[in-house]
Amino acid sequence: MKIALLGYGKMGQTIDRLAMDRGHEVVLRYTGDGPLTDLSAADVAIEFSVPEAAAGNLLSCFEAGIPVVCGTTGWLDRYPEIIKKCEASNGAMIYASNFSIGVNLLFHLNEYLARMMKDRPYGVDIEETHHTQKLDAPSGTAISLAEGIIEHTDLKGWTLGNGAETEIGINARRQGDVKGIHQVNYRSQEDQLSIRHEAFSRDGFGKGALLAANWLIGKRGVYTMNDVLALHLPADR
Repeated sequence: MKIALLGYGKMGQTIDRLAMDRGHEVVLRYTGDGPLTDLSAADVAIEFSVPEAAAGNLLSCFEAGIPVVCGTTGWLDRYPEIIKKCEASNGAMIYASNFSIGVNLLFHLNEYLARMMKDRPYGVDIEETHHTQKLDAPSGTAISLAEGIIEHTDLKGWTLGNGAETEIGINARRQGDVKGIHQVNYRSQEDQLSIRHEAFSRDGFGKGALLAANWLIGKRGVYTMNDVLALHLPADR
């Protein structure tokens, strides 16, 4: 693959190293300085920038006809607009709050577990811990976990901190150089059931982004990591 890296922070540098190790070519390393103008040499773009720049970078990819994988979080207030632009330009896009294969398996388990826990006497909360340089709280991954639970239960929303009876509370911690820990807890008066994922390095995120980028080339439309990994919930009986 010929890859344009849009954003060259820790994740961009990790993806650069992994891509080169796998024989791919990085044809653009865009740091955000100046306009993003020439994407023509790339087969695909991988976008890990900052919330303020993500939507503009995605639009630039659509205009250039370049499929784009986006892992930047904190900009989803513009998500419906971006999806419409992608479809109108016959573009291709994958957005994920987390590209780790393990985390996407966690998302899948989370939704399946939420269906089983509906109407049972358990409250639910989410804990997430990241490095002190992470800009958004709660993390996009924690929000995705909350939305997966809400979709399959009668809960109405999520909140940062302790939630009301109809909300999922998300406890966000920032510590040292923690790569990412996410845990979903179901508690009753008698016991607790938890599912948890811990990242040991950024390589898992980078490998998932490269997998998604390679899968997206030649396609049109808006996809998720469920499509890349062929993950589908079983039908209710």
